[in-house]
Amino acid sequence: MKFFIDTANLAQIKEAQDLGILDGVTTNPSLMAKEGISGKEAINQHYIDICNISDGDVSAEVLSTTYEEMIKEGEELAALHERIVVKIPMIKDGVKALKYFSDKGIKTNCTLIFSAGQALLAAKAGATYVSPFLGRLDDISVDGLNLIEEIRVIYDNYAFDTEILAASIRSPMHIINCAKIGADVITSPLPSILNLLKHPLTDSGLAQFVADSKKLE
Repeated sequence: MKFFIDTANLAQIKEAQDLGILDGVTTNPSLMAKEGISGKEAINQHYIDICNISDGDVSAEVLSTTYEEMIKEGEELAALHERIVVKIPMIKDGVKALKYFSDKGIKTNCTLIFSAGQALLAAKAGATYVSPFLGRLDDISVDGLNLIEEIRVIYDNYAFDTEILAASIRSPMHIINCAKIGADVITSPLPSILNLLKHPLTDSGLAQFVADSKKLE
């Protein structure tokens, strides 16, 4: 399973890259705003800065909602760097844009997926990734993991190349459960990824090893 980090914070991206487990980055306007990045020129430069840190795909989201505007904006984003993936919303014009970019050989990430039907349409249109938001479904008492299972079955039935990118990850258990049911990718804030490192028996075992090693001096 691929590990993407969901942030626009360059320090966190570098930390994940240095850890040796980073396969890519996802961002959105909210994450950009959180880092104080605003204005087209600054946002585009920030995407380039992210690409210069990460070795993997970097999802850059279009802000437009009409077909013509999404095509124009998406082509500009794709031209910034070879690793840019154009992030497209799951709307009617978005599906049309997915097909356009697929035919042009430009990678896409269809975002705001909340149903198996939406994921099926995105795959049919040639999306590189689909992003089901499992945490947001959990927030309204709907099983987000069940959606990922449904998409996995459909994609396997028809050998779609589209990868399932589990988004809106809220905890280490979300990551583990996504791995169990076959998500191709998870995108997560850094703390949830780092929490996979933690276990009290590891801490106590290491403390014992250190204590015992001092007896050998």
